[in-house]
Formats: sequence, structure tokens, C-alpha cells
Amino acid sequence: MIIYSHQHFWNYEPVKHAWIDDSMSVIRRDFTPSDLKKVYDENGIEGCVAVQADQTLAETEFLLKLAAGNDIIKGIVGWVDLRSENIDEALKHYSQFEKIKGFRHVVQGEADHNFLLRPNFLRGISALEKHNFTYDILILPHQLGASLEFVKQFPNQKFVIDHIAKPYIKDGFFDGWEVLINEIGKHENVYCKMSGMITEADYKTWSPSQIEPYMNAVLKVFGTKRVMYGSDWPVCLVAGNYKQVKDLVAHFIASLSSTEQANIMGNNTIKFYNL
Repeated sequence: MIIYSHQHFWNYEPVKHAWIDDSMSVIRRDFTPSDLKKVYDENGIEGCVAVQADQTLAETEFLLKLAAGNDIIKGIVGWVDLRSENIDEALKHYSQFEKIKGFRHVVQGEADHNFLLRPNFLRGISALEKHNFTYDILILPHQLGASLEFVKQFPNQKFVIDHIAKPYIKDGFFDGWEVLINEIGKHENVYCKMSGMITEADYKTWSPSQIEPYMNAVLKVFGTKRVMYGSDWPVCLVAGNYKQVKDLVAHFIASLSSTEQANIMGNNTIKFYNL
């Protein structure tokens, strides 16, 4: 079964989605499961994990509603305020919904470089494991150091790095990112999504040869059992269509065994999110 680990849906609102700047104007519209189903039918995909794009409880409810009416959505990564004093109560509430598999905070948008290490956030993360929830780590390269210290504190919590930690591919930033990705990848409870890469390169001039060193680094440290393909649709449309994004990874892993390819293109996602 081919299940992809990272998709978004939204009803576009200029204020709520202010992060979609002029350079990304092509995605300033609604994106619904019916839009994605057309893409999936063309590419032989069976389902996805829908990931939050807005930091509100309403966003989590929105994804729950979409999942209830669309079997293409196999799991949800929602948002909850992990800093809340009532986090355990909130997680108990969400435990009743089978499709909610985990949560994410948009740490990349936090000015505090050590946001992940603040006591109130750590307390929230410590509550996830007993409810069997995963956590998606959405960061920029300058937050990798804090992320390494963060994952060290929770050896039994299931983590996944979104978008290979968004290295600055356009600017050729590699060495510092690689050193810290290697250290994080040594922790067996941490997975990595091979996604969101073409939007970190030049939108118009990116090529597979620019991105392959980053994919090589990720595959080397995380291996074929902890890498998940995720297209990051519809954000990827800023720099390429769905087939281009899929082919980028599919061609890169073509020399692996059929079992290893199947792991990256779906089985690892099923395992990680318990789909």
C-alpha cells in the first residue's frame, strides 16, 4: 500500500495563511481532499497523512471532519497547545479519535531558538508517549542543535523530522546541517520525512543533482526503515507538480531493493503512525 506521510488541506484565508507570500501565490486558493484525490488517481497513490497547517484547535477539528468524510486520509497530525497546564486532559480527549496519530507545533516560526527546550513544552511532550501519540519536528537548520538536545530527553517518544529540517539548498548550505542531522539520526526513535525539498531550492531552477546530496545524507544516517516519503502537497506546487516531486525521490531510491523502496514510499509511514 502506498501511503504518503505529509499532505495539507485548507480553505484559504489571507490572514490565517499569511505565510503564503507573493512568491507562493500559486497556492493562494482552497485545497481539498477532492483536489488531492485527482492527483493520487493519476499517480497510483492510496492514501495520506494530513498534517496541520494552522496552530488552532479548530484546525485539528477541521482535519477530523475531512478525515471522517474522505477515506484517502488515513491519519492526522493535528495541533494542540503542548504548553498548556491541561495538556493531559486534552490528549485524553483526542485519544478517542482513531485517526489522530500525533501532533505538531510550527517551531520553525518561533523566534526563540531554544523553544523546544522550554520546561512547559517539554512537559507537554512527556505526556504524548502514554497516549501513544507521535510528534512531528518542524524546524529550520539553526534549530537543529536544540532539536538534538530535545530528542535526547525522550528516548521512547516517536519523533519524525519534517522536510529533512529544511536545509538551505538554494544557498548550498550543507556541512553544518549534515553534522547535526547525522547526530539526530543516531537516535533510533527518530524518523525523517524526505519531503519539502524542492521548495528549499530555487523554485524555478532546481535540479535533482542539487538535492541528491541531501537525500544521500538522510538515507545514510536514517536508513531505509526510518525514512518516509512525503510530497508536502500542495506547498510543493510552488516549485513543481506532484509527479516531479514523486519522481525526484522514486528515481533516487530506484537502485534499492523493492522491499526498501516500499518501506520509504509507504510502509514506514504505516508503521510510524500506526495506520
